[in-house]
Amino acid sequence: MNKSKPSSPEITVLLIRHAHSTMAGRFCGHSDPPLSDTGQKQLCQIAEHLERWPIAKVYTSDLKRAHATAAAIAARRSVPLVVRAGLREINFGEWEGLSWEEIEATASAAATSWLNHYPRRAAPGGQSLKQYRLQVEAELGAILKELDQDRIAIVTHAGFIRAALVNILNIAEGSMHRVEIDYGGVTVLHYTQQSWRVEGINLCSLPSPPA
Repeated sequence: MNKSKPSSPEITVLLIRHAHSTMAGRFCGHSDPPLSDTGQKQLCQIAEHLERWPIAKVYTSDLKRAHATAAAIAARRSVPLVVRAGLREINFGEWEGLSWEEIEATASAAATSWLNHYPRRAAPGGQSLKQYRLQVEAELGAILKELDQDRIAIVTHAGFIRAALVNILNIAEGSMHRVEIDYGGVTVLHYTQQSWRVEGINLCSLPSPPA
């Protein structure tokens, strides 16, 4: 009698947006600001919110705002922390560090063209969404291949989480900005037998900091 192969174990992936940074409200992709005072105060609350989920390992973007958030989570659990540059936010090129008002004032033609072609056109010198989606897909695939645990947290950025959801759920690219990803928000994914399942989006998010 042939024995059936055991089914692939389900992997739980928590995608977590970092805490509030000093560049909030600006185009902040590969820019590397630290956490703001508000963000520092959020760290304990984010770690507490995650207590409901077992976590064996924490992955993080190498940018300061994500790394600081991930370090607080890993320290509370005494679990390994793995840094991966592929978990970064999309690169906004020449618009890094600018507000939308500043872009409209200094590059109105480029701003109008970007809006008219959203999301197909990249910021000047930056990544296109198509390029970024491929990066996100490749990065998640690489992490899955190296896993020796079945419950992990990934501290990353709003754009990365939105791109992952677009890839998994086949959301129209033009609608991805409608998916709110708050600071400290947790998106819960399950992966088994080459298929993703979404359990929840933007869970345990923190109150928006005052403007």
